[in-house]
Amino acid sequence: MTYNGCEIRVKGKVQGVGFRPFVWQLATELRFFGNVSNDSQGVLIHLYSHPHETNHFIKQLKQRCPPLAKIDSIAIDQYQWHQPPNQFTIIPSQNGKIDTLIVPDAATCESCIQELNTTDDRRYHYPFINCTHCGPRFTIIKKIPYDRPNTIMAKFKLCPICQQEYDDPHDRRFHAQPTACPDCGPQIWVSSANGNVLAERARSIDFIVKKLEHGHIIAIKGIGGFHLACDALQDQVVQQLRQRKYRPHKPLAIMLPNESWLSQCVRPDIDLASLVQQLKSPAAPIVLVPNHPNSPISQYIAPDLNEIGIMLPSNPLHHLLLQRYQKPLVMTSGNINNHPPALTNEQALSTLKTVADYWLLHDRDIIQRADDSVIKINANKLETFRRARGYVPDVVDVPIDFNSSLSILAMGADRKNTFCLLKSSQAIVSQHFGNLTTPNISQQYQDTLNLWLKIYQPKLDLIVVDAHPNYVSHSLGLALSQRLNIPLLPVYHHHAHIAACLAEHHYPLQGKPVVGIVLDGLGYGSNQSLWGGECLITDYKSCQHFGGLPAVALPGGDLAAKQPWRNLLAHLIKFVDNWSQIAEVRNIPAENIGLLSQAIQQNINCPLASSAGRLFDAVAAALGIAPTQISWEGEAACKLENIARQYQGTCPTIAIPLNDDMTLDLKTFWQQWLNLEATTAERAYAFHVALANGMAKLAKIAAQQHQLSTIVLSGGVMHNQLLRQLIQQALPNYQLLFPSKFPANDGGIALGQAIIASALNKP
Repeated sequence: MTYNGCEIRVKGKVQGVGFRPFVWQLATELRFFGNVSNDSQGVLIHLYSHPHETNHFIKQLKQRCPPLAKIDSIAIDQYQWHQPPNQFTIIPSQNGKIDTLIVPDAATCESCIQELNTTDDRRYHYPFINCTHCGPRFTIIKKIPYDRPNTIMAKFKLCPICQQEYDDPHDRRFHAQPTACPDCGPQIWVSSANGNVLAERARSIDFIVKKLEHGHIIAIKGIGGFHLACDALQDQVVQQLRQRKYRPHKPLAIMLPNESWLSQCVRPDIDLASLVQQLKSPAAPIVLVPNHPNSPISQYIAPDLNEIGIMLPSNPLHHLLLQRYQKPLVMTSGNINNHPPALTNEQALSTLKTVADYWLLHDRDIIQRADDSVIKINANKLETFRRARGYVPDVVDVPIDFNSSLSILAMGADRKNTFCLLKSSQAIVSQHFGNLTTPNISQQYQDTLNLWLKIYQPKLDLIVVDAHPNYVSHSLGLALSQRLNIPLLPVYHHHAHIAACLAEHHYPLQGKPVVGIVLDGLGYGSNQSLWGGECLITDYKSCQHFGGLPAVALPGGDLAAKQPWRNLLAHLIKFVDNWSQIAEVRNIPAENIGLLSQAIQQNINCPLASSAGRLFDAVAAALGIAPTQISWEGEAACKLENIARQYQGTCPTIAIPLNDDMTLDLKTFWQQWLNLEATTAERAYAFHVALANGMAKLAKIAAQQHQLSTIVLSGGVMHNQLLRQLIQQALPNYQLLFPSKFPANDGGIALGQAIIASALNKP
């Protein structure tokens, strides 16, 4: 004999977030009998109940969902009980086909912070305190389902008290997989460069605080990698960190002890309530904010820029350190320039031996790298610069009409790299890696990709790569497709930029084409051309070039992206008569002009590209504000925007007309702009206005000719807030879409690649 009941399948972020004890508590409260378990597809609930009673249970399930959980779907089916249950129980996890989500790491919750600072609590000042509402998830998991044996916490055997909490559905730490205490969990210690232990446990914080006060640099092991920390108020130590890290000018992030410091560090007109909401969210990202004119922060944190990146403590170790130090700390990635952050104690002691003075270490391993995410709030809208800790591996729900059985892997671009797994209507984009042309970063990328394939176990049907045949990501994708014997699909770089933005905004597959304005450094386009300042007519399946910036030589190839004066020379030679006689030539190293001008004119190692990024470099070099050699990508362009923002007057009439072939007339621009008698700030602002109006006019013509009303703005240059504002002002009658949850830079390319492949293979 059997007894009727129901089976409830819940999918989404429902593992590692306290979902099973929540279900147990709800069922107990509502007096339901049955059971709940984790498996490889999510959470499975069996109830001994009538259908109308089940509806009430599901309604409560949705309304009272735990804070870190997210229900994507609930499916109900009949279930036959062989014996009617007389209680509700939690049963062990089941294995099977993988179809569930991993939860991002979450910042320490208020309940754990309170315990952390309660003197008679057994976890008082324990730097690994966590519960089902906070702590590491993504960075410690080896495989699904998310249970302690499948994480790096498996090596830490729970003490009797922790085990009791772990087993008690009433407890906040019921099946909190990283849970531990000072008696059974990970520990911290301070190490010298040669590995000698200088302090252990609680004394470690006291030791490090004293060293910070005396101007030392500390390597700190966090959740998803190492940080380098020093006092953010001391000019001398910040300069020393820059010298040791080989990072002369790129901005450094700072960590504030608490939100009360915001009024001293952030420009007074900023909405602090909205800022605090982001800083104290579970993701706890770095937020870019305008610097206070009288800020106590060292002038060397973000030299020549008016923005700083700030964050609040996001894990217990940070809380303990900042509570004691009570002053802002530089908290920058634990690496030297052009190398990936260290992940292991051994790597940190080896690679940071010329940077750090002391190492604050612990014995909880890091499985997955997760850099600090970087965002900005513009007019109450989110803008993402780097998507990693706190956001990855959250799922992106793509437009519903993309639902497909294909399993797709997109390899991303070579810079600001991410990869993407897509199946059905869900995409999972990896954390930020950086520049794949750096061997160590490329190896981290490959190691992480292999781990993801092991965790998610997709049966891949298609691999997508950037169309540029010389990209590292292209070569890796090609090798993987050959090894797995599955098809490879190349996708144009700028098509992927537009598709990623459309997918994020849930633009339908069957929607009309859009006008796409993509401004960046470089991307492979049709007919083997190099694009970087384009107007496109595109949808998910096709990409048609309409116009844009004219192609200009890149003197020395890749060197043009590192030495802005090379681009100034190329633009002057192409667009300015008697260019050698103008004053701006003084900003080009005299010893290089002769040979390089010949190389440009004879097309020797000078590929042509319509690059907006290199145009910004050329203008910055002409103004004399660009270094001879930049030390970080976008340095010259950021300085140019910063100076342009200082201008408050009426903009002079400088225009970039359109040629008959729909390219922007840079010859007219340069002739007008070079003859403009104005301050540096006014000339910088005039350039922004001219480029914005030129691209906006081009977009209008494209929209009118093709009877379109939606314009997408993307590409790394679109992170220039001034330029984007000016373009938006020039296009008031169109629907404008801009990337938000994903970067406009190449960090969003993988999502675009995957969505294009899905569209092209839609039955």
